[in-house]
Amino acid sequence: AFDLLRGMRERAVPLSGFALASLVTACERRDKEEGRACGAAIHALTHKAGLMVNVYIGTALLHLYGSRKHVLDAQKLFQEMPERNVVSWTALMVALSSNGYLEEALRAYRRMRMEGVACNANAFATVVSLCGSLESEMAGLQVFSQVLVSGLQRQVSVANSLITMLGNIGRVKDAEKLFYRMEGRDTISWNAMVSMYSHEGLCSKCFMVFSDMRRGGLLRHDATTMCSLICACASSDYVNIGSGIHSLCLRGGLHSYIPVINALVNMYSTAGKLVDAEFLFWSMGRRDLISWNTMISSYVQSGNSMDALKTLGQLLQTNESPDRMTFSSALGACSSPGALMDGRMVHAMILQLSLDCNLLVGNSLLTMYGKCSCIQDVERVFQLMSTHDVVSCNVLIGSYSALEDCTKVMQVFTWMRRAGLKPNYITIVNIQGSFKSSNELRNYGLPLHAYTIHTGFVADDYVSNSLITMYANCGDLDSSTKVFRTIIKKSVVSWNAMIAANVQHGHGEEGLKLSMDMRHAGNNLDHVCLAECLSSSASLASLEEGMQLHGLGVKCGLDNDSHVVNAAMDMYGKCGKMDEMLKMLPDPAVRPQQCWNTLISGYAKYGYFKEAEDTFKHMVSMGRKPDYVTFVTLLSACSHAGLVDKSIDYYNSMSSVFGVSPGIKHCVCIVDVLGRLGRFTEAEKFIEDMPVLPNDLIWRSLLSSSRTHKNLDIGRKAAKKLLELDPFDDSAYVLLSNLYATSARWSDVDRLRSHMKNINLNKRPACSWLKQKKEVSTFGIGDRSHNDTEKIYAKLDEIFLKLREVGYVADTSSALHDTDEEQKEQNLWNHSEKLALAYGLITVPEGCTVRIFKNLRVCADCHLVFKLVSMVFDREIVLRDPYRFHHFKGGSCSCSDFW
Repeated sequence: AFDLLRGMRERAVPLSGFALASLVTACERRDKEEGRACGAAIHALTHKAGLMVNVYIGTALLHLYGSRKHVLDAQKLFQEMPERNVVSWTALMVALSSNGYLEEALRAYRRMRMEGVACNANAFATVVSLCGSLESEMAGLQVFSQVLVSGLQRQVSVANSLITMLGNIGRVKDAEKLFYRMEGRDTISWNAMVSMYSHEGLCSKCFMVFSDMRRGGLLRHDATTMCSLICACASSDYVNIGSGIHSLCLRGGLHSYIPVINALVNMYSTAGKLVDAEFLFWSMGRRDLISWNTMISSYVQSGNSMDALKTLGQLLQTNESPDRMTFSSALGACSSPGALMDGRMVHAMILQLSLDCNLLVGNSLLTMYGKCSCIQDVERVFQLMSTHDVVSCNVLIGSYSALEDCTKVMQVFTWMRRAGLKPNYITIVNIQGSFKSSNELRNYGLPLHAYTIHTGFVADDYVSNSLITMYANCGDLDSSTKVFRTIIKKSVVSWNAMIAANVQHGHGEEGLKLSMDMRHAGNNLDHVCLAECLSSSASLASLEEGMQLHGLGVKCGLDNDSHVVNAAMDMYGKCGKMDEMLKMLPDPAVRPQQCWNTLISGYAKYGYFKEAEDTFKHMVSMGRKPDYVTFVTLLSACSHAGLVDKSIDYYNSMSSVFGVSPGIKHCVCIVDVLGRLGRFTEAEKFIEDMPVLPNDLIWRSLLSSSRTHKNLDIGRKAAKKLLELDPFDDSAYVLLSNLYATSARWSDVDRLRSHMKNINLNKRPACSWLKQKKEVSTFGIGDRSHNDTEKIYAKLDEIFLKLREVGYVADTSSALHDTDEEQKEQNLWNHSEKLALAYGLITVPEGCTVRIFKNLRVCADCHLVFKLVSMVFDREIVLRDPYRFHHFKGGSCSCSDFW
């Protein structure tokens, strides 16, 4: 063709619009760069020959620039065209929509109508397909009405586009009416119906239409039909039918079509048959970019991150150029702290190929860095993005929420609303998950709840369930219950959220009762509910119920679920059965991160720092990267052991070595260990330099330590900060009162107690309990309500006399009332844990461990008594308080007297 063009010019034959338009069409068949270069040359020649008035050449060039993704060139050319017809406008809409500029393409259609250009069937088919891609019901129905006015709905191509569009906006009934009213149907008509049913997940209807299509005998199914049917079977429920379709493709000779194989690879991997997907992919004679993207995505969805990255490497060695979908999937393979360096390398490739300005790629980068806990990288990527959408903001909010930084969460929320970005339910759920204190609830949570009511988000199940959790996290269980009761159709998630809220607040019995109510309401027990029920047993320290629930999990086939395994391990650990926890440990090679964290936490609570540290080192040696929770448990172990230098070393290594950003819980551990050792100057300096704002846990820890070391100055500062956050925090008054009591400032003690009475604030009473068979025996201070009270107090007298013989002297520093020494000692022997110990020695058989649980931290005198009793009576005793386990044996405690 070009040789003939050269011949025409040599012979001075005048150029015609028809010839040049034909040559432009020929350019579309060349490779990308050569085709564009030839097209640009013809464009220049057209200008020189004065043929730009020819609408056919202009339209052909529009098609060329659009197919080569040069949208700006297409738009510029369109503006230069002196004459435009419906074909030109259609070419512009195709150029815009095929390159992702859907809204601009719709605006072009509206301009065309304003200029009075009448649509033909091709133009309507294009704009109807455009509305379907936008999934805009309003725009779609407006165009539909315009088609009806024109009468072009009888054209098969237009009707086919309308069916697809109606399916995309969820108007299945209307699509069905249109299909069955069509006078003539082609293969595309049937494919549109199959595709619509597939998109809606109506697998049975897909095959009914397919059966009707084959029954007529006039039309044969094609590759598009097969792709839609295969997509409908992309689940474990229908994979056998999908295999039948695969056989049909082999019989019909369609198995060699690349789109069909791509759909089969996706179907098998989605249905959990990755081996079959791999076999198909690696057996392909030719692969397109979609083939590679599908396989990379399949590996990521199956958790095979290394194979996904290896496949990306092999793609880069081919002639195919990776696109935004390639890198979006590849970044999904790097979304864990252990794969951070891989993620940075993929990021470098994205920059090299100038794909970083793409919105999908930018959001994938945000997600990858967010899941790797690299908040600074998340912020940097967000700032460099040229455009943002609600997904971008949701990822940034989610990253801050994971760090419990609600101040920055609300800043992003405010910014996105000012930027005109409309929040969705994910935005609201992420924000609600960032609130953790009553102060944050008052300042942000309550206004946000009002916002959800005003905007209608509260009707969304995810939002209402998240509200239950938000109130529970902020200490307001009553409001959680009120929200739960307002939900008319309670899903399993609603029940689970309410069960978790009760467990979190120490209402384990209510949590177990709710699980029974859930089952009576017709909901099946799932892995989340079972895990929460096991947590209920752990909070109640109810070993028997916990073991029964574990057995129920085995019976229901949930015992291999990682969440259930982890919850059962945690339950055994918190019920003082470390041996049972260790029996449940999965093999290190396949052990989930949660189980490593639970094991370290178990050792930390028992004061076994060496075992906790060895487990941490073993985990790292296995190639597992520690996460946020890992460092909370490890730093907690350091704190319980009083190892301040180790704590600081591990804290400093978090971001520098392991890429984990320190959060508030890590900072609490550092403040706790510094405070325990009386290093208050360092603790104050650390709080000033913390990467997150101090919360109530920080000040409560410092206040508690100041009481231990009788540091009034630090104690008052911490109490003031604590009460600024929550003026009705009972712990602030109680701890400060105890500090005054240990410093013998009794007038200050009376003043504080009087103030608490005036504001109607009560101290949480101490309580201890132990379980014998099906009976739970609970004791308060000086409790005489038990049936065996006389025996208990007689046993207490016996214990007191025997301990006196081995040199016991009461530690009256734990006495918090202004009385004489004898009365102080008497008060100490009324403590609930001593009463529980006496009852345990009476009822627990010799040779069995006495297990006692207390809702508050054990005092120094009771700790001393338990140690001596374990030696004098030769009994093994386990005492669990809210912070840790104390394992008493032979006169010593597992905490090494540091708690």
